[in-house]
Amino acid sequence: MSRPAERKYRVATAFQRRLNPVMRRLPLQTLLETTGRVSGLPRRTPVGGRRVGDSFWLVSEFGERAQYIRNIKADPRVRVRLRGRWHTGTAHLLPDDDPTARLRTLRSLNSVAVRAIGAGLLTVRVDLDG
Repeated sequence: MSRPAERKYRVATAFQRRLNPVMRRLPLQTLLETTGRVSGLPRRTPVGGRRVGDSFWLVSEFGERAQYIRNIKADPRVRVRLRGRWHTGTAHLLPDDDPTARLRTLRSLNSVAVRAIGAGLLTVRVDLDG
């Protein structure tokens, strides 16, 4: 990763460490819950995305560097909280998908933030259980 990209990553993660605990408490904030790859504990991350049928789509702003992506690689079973209701599912990393095009189909405010902050975008699809 280049120096400017590394700096952007460090600034963004420092900001997210402070903002995410507040965002997780908001009742209608969409959350992605993964299982910690080392601890085995549930890890909840505020995300933006969109449900389309039985799938939930999101774009990771730091691709495979994101901790929740590393957790998904270790265990793809996840939960997603949408409008206050939890749904279980299986996450799939889609490196061949065009994340910039995918962002155009997702919520605009989150998409703008991901494009501004992001480096190494990665599309994720969660197939929700019945």
